[in-house]
Amino acid sequence: MAGLSQHQSLSQSQVLAPQLQQSLQILQVPMLELRTLIQVELDGNPTLEMEDNDPNESKVEDKQRDAEEFDVEFDRLSKLDDEWRDYMAQSTNYVRRSTEDDERRQFFFDSLTKNETLQEHLLDQLRGSELSKEDVQLGELLIGNTNDTGFLTVKPDEIAANTGLEMADLDRVLQTIQTFHPVGVCARDLRECLLIQLKRIGKEGSLEWRIVSNYLDDLAKKRYPEIARRCGTTVDCIQRAANFIATLDPKPGQIFSADPNNYVLPDVTVEKVSGLWQVLLNGDQIPHLRISNTYKDLMAQTANKEDVRDYIRDKIRNGKFLIKSIHQRQQTISNIAHEIVKRQTEFLERGPSGLKPMTMVQIADIVGVHETTVSRAISGKYMSTPHGVFEMKYFFTPGYQTAGGESMSNTSVKGVIAEMVKGEDGKNPLSDKEIVDVLKTKGIPIARRTVAKYRNELNILPSNMRKSF
Repeated sequence: MAGLSQHQSLSQSQVLAPQLQQSLQILQVPMLELRTLIQVELDGNPTLEMEDNDPNESKVEDKQRDAEEFDVEFDRLSKLDDEWRDYMAQSTNYVRRSTEDDERRQFFFDSLTKNETLQEHLLDQLRGSELSKEDVQLGELLIGNTNDTGFLTVKPDEIAANTGLEMADLDRVLQTIQTFHPVGVCARDLRECLLIQLKRIGKEGSLEWRIVSNYLDDLAKKRYPEIARRCGTTVDCIQRAANFIATLDPKPGQIFSADPNNYVLPDVTVEKVSGLWQVLLNGDQIPHLRISNTYKDLMAQTANKEDVRDYIRDKIRNGKFLIKSIHQRQQTISNIAHEIVKRQTEFLERGPSGLKPMTMVQIADIVGVHETTVSRAISGKYMSTPHGVFEMKYFFTPGYQTAGGESMSNTSVKGVIAEMVKGEDGKNPLSDKEIVDVLKTKGIPIARRTVAKYRNELNILPSNMRKSF
Protein backbone atom coordinates (compact mmCIF):
# COMPACT_ATOMS: atom_id res chain seq x y z
CA MET A 1 0.00 0.00 0.00
CA ALA A 2 2.86 2.31 0.75
CA GLY A 3 4.19 1.87 -2.75
CA LEU A 4 0.75 2.54 -4.23
CA SER A 5 0.35 5.71 -2.15
CA GLN A 6 3.73 6.97 -3.35
CA HIS A 7 2.80 6.26 -6.98
CA GLN A 8 -0.46 8.22 -6.66
CA SER A 9 1.32 11.22 -5.18
CA LEU A 10 3.85 11.30 -8.04
CA SER A 11 1.08 11.00 -10.65
CA GLN A 12 -0.78 13.98 -9.19
CA SER A 13 2.39 16.09 -9.24
CA GLN A 14 2.92 15.36 -12.94
CA VAL A 15 -0.61 16.57 -13.77
CA LEU A 16 -0.72 19.71 -11.61
CA ALA A 17 2.79 21.09 -12.08
CA PRO A 18 2.44 22.11 -15.76
CA GLN A 19 -0.92 23.79 -15.10
CA LEU A 20 0.40 25.70 -12.11
CA GLN A 21 3.42 26.79 -14.11
CA GLN A 22 1.15 27.97 -16.92
CA SER A 23 -1.03 29.89 -14.45
CA LEU A 24 1.98 31.65 -12.95
CA GLN A 25 3.31 32.43 -16.42
CA ILE A 26 -0.01 33.94 -17.49
CA LEU A 27 -0.08 36.09 -14.35
CA GLN A 28 3.47 37.34 -14.85
CA VAL A 29 3.80 38.02 -18.59
CA PRO A 30 3.14 41.54 -19.98
CA MET A 31 0.16 42.24 -22.22
CA LEU A 32 1.93 41.79 -25.56
CA GLU A 33 3.54 38.51 -24.51
CA LEU A 34 0.19 37.26 -23.20
CA ARG A 35 -1.40 37.86 -26.59
CA THR A 36 1.37 35.82 -28.22
CA LEU A 37 1.01 33.05 -25.63
CA ILE A 38 -2.75 32.88 -26.24
CA GLN A 39 -2.16 32.66 -29.98
CA VAL A 40 0.19 29.71 -29.44
CA GLU A 41 -2.47 27.99 -27.31
CA LEU A 42 -5.10 28.64 -29.98
CA ASP A 43 -2.90 27.00 -32.59
CA GLY A 44 -2.10 24.01 -30.37
CA ASN A 45 -5.54 23.30 -28.88
CA PRO A 46 -8.24 22.69 -31.52
CA THR A 47 -11.05 22.92 -28.93
CA LEU A 48 -10.27 26.61 -28.29
CA GLU A 49 -11.64 29.42 -30.39
CA MET A 50 -12.02 33.18 -30.08
CA GLU A 51 -15.41 34.54 -29.07
CA ASP A 52 -17.51 36.57 -31.48
CA ASN A 53 -17.97 40.26 -30.86
CA ASP A 54 -21.68 39.93 -30.02
CA PRO A 55 -21.83 40.68 -26.26
CA ASN A 56 -25.27 39.09 -25.82
CA GLU A 57 -24.13 35.86 -27.46
CA SER A 58 -20.99 35.88 -25.30
CA LYS A 59 -23.13 36.02 -22.14
CA VAL A 60 -25.16 33.02 -23.28
CA GLU A 61 -21.99 31.12 -24.09
CA ASP A 62 -20.55 32.01 -20.69
CA LYS A 63 -23.58 30.46 -18.97
CA GLN A 64 -23.32 27.36 -21.11
CA ARG A 65 -19.64 26.98 -20.26
CA ASP A 66 -20.30 27.42 -16.55
CA ALA A 67 -22.96 24.68 -16.68
CA GLU A 68 -20.60 22.14 -18.25
CA GLU A 69 -19.02 19.67 -15.89
CA PHE A 70 -16.97 16.60 -16.68
CA ASP A 71 -17.00 13.83 -14.02
CA VAL A 72 -14.83 11.30 -15.84
CA GLU A 73 -11.22 10.87 -14.66
CA PHE A 74 -8.66 12.07 -17.23
CA ASP A 75 -5.90 9.49 -16.72
CA ARG A 76 -5.17 8.37 -20.26
CA LEU A 77 -2.53 9.78 -22.53
CA SER A 78 -3.79 11.94 -25.41
CA LYS A 79 -3.23 10.99 -28.96
CA LEU A 80 -0.63 12.95 -30.84
CA ASP A 81 -2.00 16.12 -32.46
CA ASP A 82 -1.18 15.03 -36.00
CA GLU A 83 -2.95 11.67 -35.51
CA TRP A 84 -5.99 13.44 -34.12
CA ARG A 85 -6.11 15.87 -37.04
CA ASP A 86 -5.83 12.95 -39.52
CA TYR A 87 -8.81 11.32 -37.86
CA MET A 88 -10.85 14.51 -37.78
CA ALA A 89 -10.10 15.19 -41.44
CA GLN A 90 -12.04 12.00 -42.23
CA SER A 91 -14.97 12.85 -39.96
CA THR A 92 -18.09 14.36 -41.54
CA ASN A 93 -18.83 16.10 -38.24
CA TYR A 94 -15.60 18.11 -38.25
CA VAL A 95 -15.91 21.74 -39.32
CA ARG A 96 -12.65 23.16 -40.66
CA ARG A 97 -11.43 26.55 -39.61
CA SER A 98 -13.01 29.15 -41.87
CA THR A 99 -11.12 31.35 -44.32
CA GLU A 100 -12.13 34.32 -42.18
CA ASP A 101 -10.49 32.71 -39.14
CA ASP A 102 -7.30 32.08 -41.12
CA GLU A 103 -7.22 35.66 -42.35
CA ARG A 104 -7.79 36.95 -38.82
CA ARG A 105 -4.89 34.90 -37.46
CA GLN A 106 -2.62 35.93 -40.33
CA PHE A 107 -3.52 39.56 -39.70
CA PHE A 108 -2.47 39.08 -36.06
CA PHE A 109 0.98 37.85 -37.10
CA ASP A 110 1.35 40.53 -39.78
CA SER A 111 0.54 43.16 -37.15
CA LEU A 112 3.57 42.20 -35.06
CA THR A 113 6.03 44.78 -36.31
CA LYS A 114 9.79 44.52 -35.93
CA ASN A 115 11.79 47.62 -35.15
CA GLU A 116 14.71 48.43 -37.47
CA THR A 117 18.04 48.12 -35.68
CA LEU A 118 20.88 50.61 -36.00
CA GLN A 119 22.96 48.04 -37.88
CA GLU A 120 20.15 47.38 -40.38
CA HIS A 121 19.71 51.13 -40.87
CA LEU A 122 23.41 51.60 -41.57
CA LEU A 123 23.60 48.59 -43.89
CA ASP A 124 20.71 49.97 -45.97
CA GLN A 125 22.63 53.23 -46.42
CA LEU A 126 25.85 51.36 -47.16
CA ARG A 127 24.31 49.21 -49.89
CA GLY A 128 22.65 52.25 -51.40
CA SER A 129 25.92 54.16 -51.58
CA GLU A 130 28.29 54.39 -54.56
CA LEU A 131 30.99 52.31 -52.88
CA SER A 132 32.48 49.38 -54.75
CA LYS A 133 31.58 45.80 -53.90
CA GLU A 134 34.89 45.39 -52.06
CA ASP A 135 34.36 48.59 -50.05
CA VAL A 136 30.81 47.51 -49.16
CA GLN A 137 32.27 44.32 -47.69
CA LEU A 138 34.68 46.42 -45.58
CA GLY A 139 31.75 48.60 -44.50
CA GLU A 140 29.75 45.56 -43.45
CA LEU A 141 32.69 44.50 -41.30
CA LEU A 142 32.86 47.92 -39.62
CA ILE A 143 29.10 48.12 -39.07
CA GLY A 144 29.15 44.61 -37.63
CA ASN A 145 31.56 45.93 -34.98
CA THR A 146 29.31 48.88 -34.06
CA ASN A 147 27.30 48.67 -30.83
CA ASP A 148 23.72 49.83 -30.27
CA THR A 149 24.80 53.26 -29.01
CA GLY A 150 26.64 53.90 -32.30
CA PHE A 151 30.29 53.42 -31.32
CA LEU A 152 32.87 51.09 -32.82
CA THR A 153 33.65 48.26 -30.42
CA VAL A 154 36.83 47.30 -32.31
CA LYS A 155 39.15 49.96 -33.70
CA PRO A 156 40.06 49.87 -37.42
CA ASP A 157 43.74 49.27 -36.63
CA GLU A 158 42.79 46.18 -34.59
CA ILE A 159 40.63 44.93 -37.47
CA ALA A 160 43.52 45.48 -39.88
CA ALA A 161 45.95 43.64 -37.60
CA ASN A 162 43.60 40.67 -37.19
CA THR A 163 42.44 40.38 -40.80
CA GLY A 164 45.39 41.59 -42.89
CA LEU A 165 43.24 44.29 -44.52
CA GLU A 166 44.78 47.61 -45.45
CA MET A 167 44.37 50.29 -42.79
CA ALA A 168 44.03 52.99 -45.45
CA ASP A 169 41.07 51.15 -47.04
CA LEU A 170 39.34 50.73 -43.69
CA ASP A 171 39.80 54.41 -42.82
CA ARG A 172 38.47 55.51 -46.20
CA VAL A 173 35.30 53.40 -45.87
CA LEU A 174 34.86 54.46 -42.24
CA GLN A 175 34.88 58.14 -43.25
CA THR A 176 32.04 57.39 -45.66
CA ILE A 177 30.00 55.54 -43.01
CA GLN A 178 30.50 58.46 -40.64
CA THR A 179 28.51 60.62 -43.07
CA PHE A 180 25.48 58.36 -42.61
CA HIS A 181 22.47 58.94 -40.38
CA PRO A 182 22.31 59.23 -37.39
CA VAL A 183 24.95 61.95 -37.21
CA GLY A 184 27.98 60.93 -35.14
CA VAL A 185 27.65 57.21 -35.72
CA CYS A 186 30.59 54.75 -36.00
CA ALA A 187 32.96 56.94 -34.00
CA ARG A 188 35.94 55.47 -32.17
CA ASP A 189 35.20 57.45 -29.00
CA LEU A 190 33.08 60.30 -27.63
CA ARG A 191 35.49 62.98 -28.83
CA GLU A 192 35.28 61.79 -32.44
CA CYS A 193 31.48 61.39 -32.15
CA LEU A 194 31.05 65.04 -31.09
CA LEU A 195 33.50 66.30 -33.69
CA ILE A 196 31.57 64.51 -36.45
CA GLN A 197 28.41 66.30 -35.32
CA LEU A 198 30.15 69.70 -35.13
CA LYS A 199 31.63 69.21 -38.61
CA ARG A 200 28.22 68.33 -40.05
CA ILE A 201 26.77 71.67 -38.89
CA GLY A 202 29.71 73.72 -40.14
CA LYS A 203 31.49 74.32 -36.81
CA GLU A 204 34.81 72.79 -37.79
CA GLY A 205 37.57 74.99 -36.27
CA SER A 206 35.13 76.82 -33.94
CA LEU A 207 35.60 77.36 -30.22
CA GLU A 208 33.37 74.36 -29.57
CA TRP A 209 35.57 72.32 -31.91
CA ARG A 210 38.73 73.36 -30.07
CA ILE A 211 37.23 72.54 -26.68
CA VAL A 212 36.08 69.07 -27.75
CA SER A 213 39.37 68.36 -29.53
CA ASN A 214 41.70 69.42 -26.73
CA TYR A 215 39.87 69.90 -23.43
CA LEU A 216 37.05 67.33 -23.27
CA ASP A 217 38.18 65.98 -19.88
CA ASP A 218 38.35 69.50 -18.45
CA LEU A 219 34.92 70.22 -19.91
CA ALA A 220 33.43 67.19 -18.13
CA LYS A 221 34.78 68.52 -14.84
CA LYS A 222 33.58 72.07 -15.64
CA ARG A 223 37.04 73.59 -15.35
CA TYR A 224 35.90 76.61 -17.32
CA PRO A 225 38.51 79.09 -16.03
CA GLU A 226 41.33 76.72 -17.01
CA ILE A 227 39.84 76.14 -20.47
CA ALA A 228 39.32 79.88 -20.94
CA ARG A 229 42.96 80.60 -20.04
CA ARG A 230 44.24 78.02 -22.51
CA CYS A 231 41.91 79.16 -25.29
CA GLY A 232 42.64 82.83 -24.67
CA THR A 233 39.00 83.81 -24.15
CA THR A 234 36.55 84.61 -21.35
CA VAL A 235 34.78 82.21 -18.99
CA ASP A 236 31.43 83.44 -20.33
CA CYS A 237 32.42 82.38 -23.85
CA ILE A 238 33.44 78.96 -22.57
CA GLN A 239 30.13 78.66 -20.70
CA ARG A 240 28.15 79.42 -23.88
CA ALA A 241 30.24 76.96 -25.89
CA ALA A 242 29.74 74.29 -23.22
CA ASN A 243 25.98 74.87 -23.32
CA PHE A 244 26.00 74.31 -27.09
CA ILE A 245 28.14 71.16 -26.82
CA ALA A 246 25.62 69.82 -24.30
CA THR A 247 22.97 69.83 -27.06
CA LEU A 248 24.95 67.27 -29.10
CA ASP A 249 24.04 63.57 -28.89
CA PRO A 250 26.62 61.45 -27.00
CA LYS A 251 24.85 58.20 -28.01
CA PRO A 252 23.55 58.72 -31.55
CA GLY A 253 22.61 55.08 -32.11
CA GLN A 254 20.32 54.87 -29.11
CA ILE A 255 17.29 56.08 -31.10
CA PHE A 256 17.32 52.70 -32.87
CA SER A 257 16.95 50.65 -29.71
CA ALA A 258 15.50 47.34 -30.89
CA ASP A 259 14.04 46.29 -27.54
CA PRO A 260 10.41 45.34 -28.22
CA ASN A 261 9.54 46.11 -24.60
CA ASN A 262 10.06 49.80 -25.43
CA TYR A 263 6.49 49.65 -26.69
CA VAL A 264 4.02 48.80 -23.96
CA LEU A 265 0.29 48.32 -23.73
CA PRO A 266 -1.07 49.57 -20.39
CA ASP A 267 -2.96 46.85 -18.54
CA VAL A 268 -4.86 49.49 -16.58
CA THR A 269 -6.11 52.98 -17.34
CA VAL A 270 -7.05 55.39 -14.55
CA GLU A 271 -9.43 58.24 -15.39
CA LYS A 272 -11.43 60.75 -13.41
CA VAL A 273 -15.15 60.35 -14.08
CA SER A 274 -17.70 62.64 -12.37
CA GLY A 275 -15.09 63.63 -9.79
CA LEU A 276 -14.12 60.05 -8.91
CA TRP A 277 -11.08 58.06 -10.00
CA GLN A 278 -12.07 55.02 -12.04
CA VAL A 279 -9.95 51.95 -12.85
CA LEU A 280 -10.47 50.57 -16.35
CA LEU A 281 -8.95 47.18 -17.17
CA ASN A 282 -7.78 47.03 -20.77
CA GLY A 283 -9.22 43.57 -21.37
CA ASP A 284 -10.09 44.35 -24.99
CA GLN A 285 -6.44 43.83 -25.91
CA ILE A 286 -6.65 40.16 -24.83
CA PRO A 287 -8.42 37.68 -27.14
CA HIS A 288 -11.56 36.27 -25.48
CA LEU A 289 -11.63 32.48 -25.66
CA ARG A 290 -14.29 29.81 -25.46
CA ILE A 291 -14.63 26.08 -26.04
CA SER A 292 -15.71 25.26 -29.58
CA ASN A 293 -19.28 23.98 -29.99
CA THR A 294 -17.98 21.54 -32.59
CA TYR A 295 -16.03 19.65 -29.97
CA LYS A 296 -18.87 19.79 -27.46
CA ASP A 297 -21.03 18.03 -30.06
CA LEU A 298 -18.32 15.44 -30.69
CA MET A 299 -18.19 14.70 -26.95
CA ALA A 300 -21.92 14.01 -26.98
CA GLN A 301 -21.65 11.47 -29.78
CA THR A 302 -21.44 8.01 -28.29
CA ALA A 303 -20.28 6.60 -31.63
CA ASN A 304 -16.84 8.11 -31.23
CA LYS A 305 -14.05 5.88 -29.98
CA GLU A 306 -13.10 6.10 -26.32
CA ASP A 307 -9.57 7.27 -27.08
CA VAL A 308 -11.02 10.09 -29.18
CA ARG A 309 -13.29 11.12 -26.32
CA ASP A 310 -10.36 11.02 -23.93
CA TYR A 311 -8.39 13.30 -26.22
CA ILE A 312 -11.23 15.82 -26.46
CA ARG A 313 -11.77 15.77 -22.69
CA ASP A 314 -8.09 16.48 -22.10
CA LYS A 315 -8.01 19.35 -24.59
CA ILE A 316 -11.24 20.85 -23.22
CA ARG A 317 -9.90 20.60 -19.66
CA ASN A 318 -6.69 22.37 -20.68
CA GLY A 319 -8.66 25.02 -22.54
CA LYS A 320 -10.95 25.69 -19.59
CA PHE A 321 -7.96 25.97 -17.28
CA LEU A 322 -6.37 28.50 -19.65
CA ILE A 323 -9.57 30.57 -19.75
CA LYS A 324 -9.80 30.45 -15.94
CA SER A 325 -6.14 31.45 -15.53
CA ILE A 326 -6.59 34.47 -17.82
CA HIS A 327 -9.68 35.51 -15.87
CA GLN A 328 -7.82 35.17 -12.55
CA ARG A 329 -4.92 37.19 -13.96
CA GLN A 330 -7.19 40.04 -14.96
CA GLN A 331 -9.06 39.95 -11.65
CA THR A 332 -5.84 40.01 -9.62
CA ILE A 333 -4.42 42.93 -11.60
CA SER A 334 -7.73 44.78 -11.26
CA ASN A 335 -7.84 44.25 -7.48
CA ILE A 336 -4.26 45.47 -7.08
CA ALA A 337 -4.88 48.48 -9.34
CA HIS A 338 -7.93 49.51 -7.31
CA GLU A 339 -5.87 49.43 -4.10
CA ILE A 340 -3.08 51.44 -5.73
CA VAL A 341 -5.58 54.10 -6.76
CA LYS A 342 -7.09 54.21 -3.26
CA ARG A 343 -3.68 54.77 -1.66
CA GLN A 344 -2.15 57.01 -4.34
CA THR A 345 -4.91 59.59 -4.83
CA GLU A 346 -2.50 62.45 -4.17
CA PHE A 347 -0.23 61.16 -6.94
CA LEU A 348 -3.17 61.17 -9.35
CA GLU A 349 -4.05 64.72 -8.30
CA ARG A 350 -0.57 66.26 -8.04
CA GLY A 351 1.85 63.97 -9.85
CA PRO A 352 5.01 62.22 -8.56
CA SER A 353 5.46 64.67 -5.69
CA GLY A 354 2.27 63.24 -4.17
CA LEU A 355 3.43 59.61 -4.21
CA LYS A 356 2.93 57.90 -0.83
CA PRO A 357 4.97 55.05 0.67
CA MET A 358 3.41 51.69 -0.12
CA THR A 359 4.64 48.10 0.14
CA MET A 360 3.59 44.87 -1.54
CA VAL A 361 2.84 43.33 1.85
CA GLN A 362 0.22 46.02 2.52
CA ILE A 363 -1.52 45.41 -0.81
CA ALA A 364 -1.26 41.62 -0.47
CA ASP A 365 -3.05 41.76 2.90
CA ILE A 366 -5.93 43.81 1.46
CA VAL A 367 -6.30 41.84 -1.78
CA GLY A 368 -5.99 38.52 0.04
CA VAL A 369 -3.02 37.04 -1.83
CA HIS A 370 0.60 36.31 -1.06
CA GLU A 371 3.23 39.04 -1.44
CA THR A 372 4.92 37.03 -4.21
CA THR A 373 1.63 37.00 -6.13
CA VAL A 374 1.54 40.80 -6.03
CA SER A 375 5.14 40.86 -7.25
CA ARG A 376 4.31 38.58 -10.18
CA ALA A 377 1.10 40.44 -11.00
CA ILE A 378 2.78 43.85 -11.31
CA SER A 379 5.88 42.59 -13.12
CA GLY A 380 6.03 44.24 -16.54
CA LYS A 381 2.51 45.69 -16.14
CA TYR A 382 1.78 49.35 -16.81
CA MET A 383 -0.81 51.84 -15.61
CA SER A 384 -1.90 54.79 -17.72
CA THR A 385 -2.54 57.90 -15.59
CA PRO A 386 -3.13 61.61 -16.29
CA HIS A 387 0.59 62.09 -15.56
CA GLY A 388 1.79 59.48 -18.05
CA VAL A 389 2.24 55.72 -18.28
CA PHE A 390 4.02 54.16 -15.28
CA GLU A 391 5.13 50.63 -14.52
CA MET A 392 2.95 49.41 -11.67
CA LYS A 393 5.97 48.65 -9.48
CA TYR A 394 6.71 52.42 -9.59
CA PHE A 395 3.95 52.94 -7.02
CA PHE A 396 5.58 50.59 -4.49
CA THR A 397 8.22 52.48 -2.57
CA PRO A 398 9.34 52.88 1.05
CA GLY A 399 9.41 56.35 2.53
CA TYR A 400 9.80 58.70 5.45
CA GLN A 401 7.64 59.94 8.30
CA THR A 402 7.75 63.73 8.30
CA ALA A 403 7.84 65.83 11.46
CA GLY A 404 4.13 66.51 10.91
CA GLY A 405 3.31 62.80 10.99
CA GLU A 406 2.73 62.51 7.24
CA SER A 407 4.18 59.75 5.07
CA MET A 408 6.41 60.69 2.16
CA SER A 409 7.80 58.26 -0.41
CA ASN A 410 11.42 58.07 -1.52
CA THR A 411 10.30 59.12 -5.00
CA SER A 412 8.68 62.26 -3.57
CA VAL A 413 11.86 63.10 -1.65
CA LYS A 414 13.88 62.71 -4.84
CA GLY A 415 11.43 65.06 -6.55
CA VAL A 416 11.95 67.67 -3.83
CA ILE A 417 15.75 67.39 -4.19
CA ALA A 418 15.49 67.72 -7.98
CA GLU A 419 13.37 70.86 -7.64
CA MET A 420 15.81 72.34 -5.12
CA VAL A 421 18.76 71.82 -7.46
CA LYS A 422 16.77 73.13 -10.41
CA GLY A 423 16.09 76.39 -8.59
CA GLU A 424 19.52 76.85 -7.00
CA ASP A 425 21.94 79.69 -7.69
CA GLY A 426 24.33 78.38 -10.35
CA LYS A 427 27.23 80.32 -8.85
CA ASN A 428 26.53 78.93 -5.36
CA PRO A 429 25.05 75.44 -5.83
CA LEU A 430 23.68 73.59 -2.83
CA SER A 431 25.98 71.07 -1.17
CA ASP A 432 24.61 67.76 0.11
CA LYS A 433 24.83 69.11 3.67
CA GLU A 434 22.83 72.19 2.72
CA ILE A 435 20.19 70.00 1.04
CA VAL A 436 19.93 67.97 4.26
CA ASP A 437 19.40 71.17 6.26
CA VAL A 438 16.70 72.45 3.88
CA LEU A 439 14.88 69.11 3.98
CA LYS A 440 14.94 69.17 7.77
CA THR A 441 13.23 72.57 7.74
CA LYS A 442 10.53 70.88 5.61
CA GLY A 443 10.14 68.19 8.25
CA ILE A 444 11.94 65.50 6.28
CA PRO A 445 14.65 63.75 8.33
CA ILE A 446 17.32 62.37 6.00
CA ALA A 447 21.01 61.50 6.21
CA ARG A 448 23.66 63.18 4.09
CA ARG A 449 24.75 59.89 2.52
CA THR A 450 21.13 59.27 1.49
CA VAL A 451 21.01 62.66 -0.23
CA ALA A 452 24.21 61.77 -2.10
CA LYS A 453 22.66 58.43 -3.12
CA TYR A 454 19.46 60.06 -4.39
CA ARG A 455 21.46 62.75 -6.20
CA ASN A 456 23.46 60.07 -8.04
CA GLU A 457 20.26 58.22 -8.96
CA LEU A 458 18.91 61.50 -10.38
CA ASN A 459 22.14 61.97 -12.39
CA ILE A 460 22.85 65.24 -10.55
CA LEU A 461 26.54 66.14 -10.28
CA PRO A 462 28.17 67.14 -6.97
CA SER A 463 27.97 70.84 -6.11
CA ASN A 464 31.57 71.58 -7.16
CA MET A 465 30.80 70.24 -10.67
CA ARG A 466 27.47 72.10 -10.91
CA LYS A 467 29.05 75.47 -10.30
CA SER A 468 28.80 77.91 -13.21
CA PHE A 469 31.13 80.85 -13.73
